[in-house]
Amino acid sequence: MSEQSEVLIDLFHNAKIPILSKQEKEFLEIIIQNVYTQKAVWTVLITLLFYKILNPKQDIRYHKIELKNGFSGRSFDTKIVTPTLRKLGLPAMAESGWLTRSLEQAYPYTLDYKGKIANQKLKNAFLQLLDIVETCENKEKGAGRAKDFLNALFMMIKDEMQKHKIAIVSLDSKDTLSITHIIKFLDSHFQHNYQISGASKLPVLAFYAIYQILIKELKRYENCTLAPLGSHTASDRTSKSAGDIEIFKDKKIYEAIEIKLNREIDNNMIAIAYSKICKFAPKRYGIFSTANIKEQEKDEIFSQIERIKEEHGCQVIVNGVLPSIKYYLRLIESLDEFIENYSHLIEIDAELKREHKIKWNEILEGCNNAN
Repeated sequence: MSEQSEVLIDLFHNAKIPILSKQEKEFLEIIIQNVYTQKAVWTVLITLLFYKILNPKQDIRYHKIELKNGFSGRSFDTKIVTPTLRKLGLPAMAESGWLTRSLEQAYPYTLDYKGKIANQKLKNAFLQLLDIVETCENKEKGAGRAKDFLNALFMMIKDEMQKHKIAIVSLDSKDTLSITHIIKFLDSHFQHNYQISGASKLPVLAFYAIYQILIKELKRYENCTLAPLGSHTASDRTSKSAGDIEIFKDKKIYEAIEIKLNREIDNNMIAIAYSKICKFAPKRYGIFSTANIKEQEKDEIFSQIERIKEEHGCQVIVNGVLPSIKYYLRLIESLDEFIENYSHLIEIDAELKREHKIKWNEILEGCNNAN
């Protein structure tokens, strides 16, 4: 680990509540409110504030080398900040916040920044915080303000993550557990009328939970490894992964799976899958959705699947989420292990909200009370 990474880790663990104005608190709260849906802004802000602490003379608004007196914020993020955020278990991008189009523009992050950050309140808060840092009477004081803001963000994200920590109850009646029960539980969990975002990750966790078992028990997955789960907020086109779930064999992607909640499988999904198949060359690529295949595009979808098989030798599978899980559950030895895996993934996932975790507890408690 680099010395700079260690400094950032120390700042996180030793963060203290700084003295802030009411307006500064409001700006920082907006950043935290959007931390999981707009991780790029969070990542870029952390990177710039930390860079300012280490390099007080640098105007951190000039985040690209091609800007006059600028520096490479993206390189610093990629090498130091994003890996450290991941190590700390904090919200983090796959590679760098600068891969987001709204932030990669070659303009300084001044109050008139031309990049199109869709959330205007978030854009204003981000730019205002940087403006406060860089309009102090001297550079050392600016670095001090950067440290105050970084301290505050770390304290606030700790509180935010604590709010989403909920212990998942154990299922008592494991002996009577059936595949029918599990499918009913999962359907209730996926399709509940949540009033917040994030439910699209639930079927991903269910598939991951079952693949944790499949790679141990099926000969097909002998000598395979399951890649750690990544963020589920990156778009398909900007994601650097082959799919939501990746299985490796001999250090190459062997199988990839893309999972959708309430989105019909259409030609566009197949086209995105095709681009990833060309790039990563998996043997099998699954696209599973809780919705159906788009009826009017079905013929073209299966024609594309045949072409991909002929050109690349990759078998593309399209199917429903629950029918696929039902089939896989028949292949594994222990249904209990699946429930335990899924519950554990729900409990530790930082992107899920309290509502998602509470609902799963309600489902399990309802089962316990019925028995």
